[in-house]
Amino acid sequence: MAKKFFTFVSCFFFAIATNASECAMTAEVDIPLNTSKVDPTGDQISIPKSPVQVPSVSIDGHTLYFFTPCDGCVLNLVDENGVVVYSLVIPEATTSLELPAELSGEYELQIVRGNYCFWGEIDL
Repeated sequence: MAKKFFTFVSCFFFAIATNASECAMTAEVDIPLNTSKVDPTGDQISIPKSPVQVPSVSIDGHTLYFFTPCDGCVLNLVDENGVVVYSLVIPEATTSLELPAELSGEYELQIVRGNYCFWGEIDL
């Protein structure tokens, strides 16, 4: 019985140590996103029947990681002067996206899906 218990405890602590070391290797930071309408005075025909799903995105260095699909959404990076310095349509089945290395500083990340804009601050 003691031998089985020791084996179980050893395996348990090994699993914890392994997961902890994997977690320590990444510097991913979740990006909290706010939601707003792109043009509240625009076309009012499309009324969602369920809540809008806010994208789940994190960043590590210059790499964005998408945990929810953002296929076809427009991604913008806006500087402190309100100027869009980077923009692209997110390709289908994208789970990660490398931002240009020459960008540095604080930006507003915007993900535009239909009439909704999801935005948050990032630091590159």
